[in-house]
Amino acid sequence: MGLLLMLLVVVLGMVVLGVIVTRVNRRQVEARREAEMAPVRKLAFEDVTALGTELQDLDLELAGHPLDAGANADYQRALDDYESAKAAADAMKSPEDVKGVTEIIEDGRYAINCVRARVAGRPLPTRRPPCFFDPRHGPSVYDVPWTPPGGAEREVPACALDVERVRAGAEPDIRKVMVGTQRVPYWQGGRAYRPYAAGYFGAFSPMDWMFAGLLFSGMGGFDALGGIGEGIGEGIAGVGEGFGDLLGGIGEGFGDLFDF
Repeated sequence: MGLLLMLLVVVLGMVVLGVIVTRVNRRQVEARREAEMAPVRKLAFEDVTALGTELQDLDLELAGHPLDAGANADYQRALDDYESAKAAADAMKSPEDVKGVTEIIEDGRYAINCVRARVAGRPLPTRRPPCFFDPRHGPSVYDVPWTPPGGAEREVPACALDVERVRAGAEPDIRKVMVGTQRVPYWQGGRAYRPYAAGYFGAFSPMDWMFAGLLFSGMGGFDALGGIGEGIGEGIAGVGEGFGDLLGGIGEGFGDLFDF
């Protein structure tokens, strides 16, 4: 009886340890996911705010200008996109969800351009991808040859101001994000920023070609290690759960030995 009781205590202790290991690993995985999510969420809300500012500017431009049915429809579409983008940003649960937010913002900016064209009596603009260097610059006007540091030349869509900068050999106005203590272009921010770009550019030219050689790879080594760490953590958590279940079953078996 003494030996069986001691063995039961050991088994129960191992079950408790397995449960603790499982919970600790789950918390670590959740903490890492939240750390990955936080900067992307911030980026999404900044872009939504920028769209709202553009709508305010549009209101000032339209003061005193009657809108025909087409301009009214495009204006309402831009307003609806703004509200939808806010709701989508509020509902984000993972970095992948930002794709839906930036898709909506891209559509809203095009609708704003359509309103301006209709009011000015111009043909509707051709729908082009946003400025590669910073999607907040709005729809691009040209594709400009650009060579990133240490990379190969490629054609990228750019707004008028960035076209001028690149052609003059100056640095374009690049959207940068914080990675640790460094500010880097958004495409070097890590894998969490890929959906952000996919929402803006995925419906246009092949995105991988535009970002070739630098597609969210600036911190790629850290991302790879982080992914491995997450996988190991989840694996350990699974082992802990399985081990806990196994020991729990053994404990139940030992308990049955004392049922008379």
